[in-house]
Amino acid sequence: MSGQAFRQFIVKMHGRCNLACTYCYLYEGPDRTWRTRPATAAPDVLDRTAARIAEHARAHALTDLSLVLHGGEPLLAGVETLTRFTDLVRDRVPTGCTVHAVVQTNATLLTARRLAVLAGGGIRISVSLDGGRAAHNARRVDHAGRPSWPAAARGALLAAEHAPAAYAGILTVVDATLDPVETYESLLGLRPPALNFLLPHGNWSTPPPHWSGARHGEWLCAVFDRWWDAGRRETRVRLFEECLALLLGMPSATESLGLAPFDAVVVETDGSIEQTDSLKSAYDGAAHTGLDVFRNTFDDALRHPAVAARQAGTAALAPQCRACPLLTVCGGGHYAHRYRAGHGFRNPSVYCADLQRLIRHIAARLAAHAPDAAPTATAVRAVRTAPAAIAGHAAPAPHSLPALREGGAP
Repeated sequence: MSGQAFRQFIVKMHGRCNLACTYCYLYEGPDRTWRTRPATAAPDVLDRTAARIAEHARAHALTDLSLVLHGGEPLLAGVETLTRFTDLVRDRVPTGCTVHAVVQTNATLLTARRLAVLAGGGIRISVSLDGGRAAHNARRVDHAGRPSWPAAARGALLAAEHAPAAYAGILTVVDATLDPVETYESLLGLRPPALNFLLPHGNWSTPPPHWSGARHGEWLCAVFDRWWDAGRRETRVRLFEECLALLLGMPSATESLGLAPFDAVVVETDGSIEQTDSLKSAYDGAAHTGLDVFRNTFDDALRHPAVAARQAGTAALAPQCRACPLLTVCGGGHYAHRYRAGHGFRNPSVYCADLQRLIRHIAARLAAHAPDAAPTATAVRAVRTAPAAIAGHAAPAPHSLPALREGGAP
């Protein structure tokens, strides 16, 4: 029997990138499957993918789904190709099913005209950056070694100025060597409606950079305090808002936290159906399923053992995770971060200490500011088991907690 339906379809519009970031887990990591795939998704691949998405939406009576136009750098495929494919999906899904489309881009190829085409096609723009200054993006260079920052900053600001309604926000991977507050404030200068901070991909066999002493958790706590104490909502930060929501007993809407069933699937440029790219940071072929849109349905992918394992909830977690008082908030952390060679993914996250530090810190701030917000038992336990130095924090918050998820986020 099929598991939880897919609701997020990540389609590789282009399999190459115009940048050569030195730390890229996709092109510089252990997985090499991208080398044998075509650079662009052919029209027949996109046609069949749209048909499969519509088939899945119909079979599971989906009322909405997320279409993520991805790469590589998807803008290399051309904005007209992106809008045609999005229109094709929207035309084919059942009546009453809303398609939320977003393109994930490094912003270097954005122009006013391209933004107008994307916005006119109902496609939101999410930008990937390391920070809001040139120094933060020193490792994001093109294939000739030239810095990408001037073009990326120009693109992000164009989105804010010319397509504010379509500007979804910025994704940033945490760099623990940078000043957290400076990084956050520099990103605010690009006027994003939302931010999302991602932990660098790594696992027990290949630990992430600068991994020691909950350093990434401390970094995120510093950003949280700056965000929480601002006196007004300067921007949404998805990681923080999801954590707050989970502490208040609301369901999760992110792969990084909570116990909500995994619901994302990838279609590569050759039509292969795969698991999410993050798994490629573990080992070569980790995302492979052997399925494709020409021979298989997305329900076939739901029945794949690796996908079923990701949808098994607490049964897929390590014993120490199932016994942890923070389980319903942490959820074991990001699946890719649990990998250990020879032991698979049934391990705590390599970021276990960081996640505990962040969750307990946020729980303490929430409890101090909103004692009547009816936090869950998990939140109460998080505060009671937190070090006194964490629990001592208290300051007014500018946020309306019941409205945490208004408007979406990258």
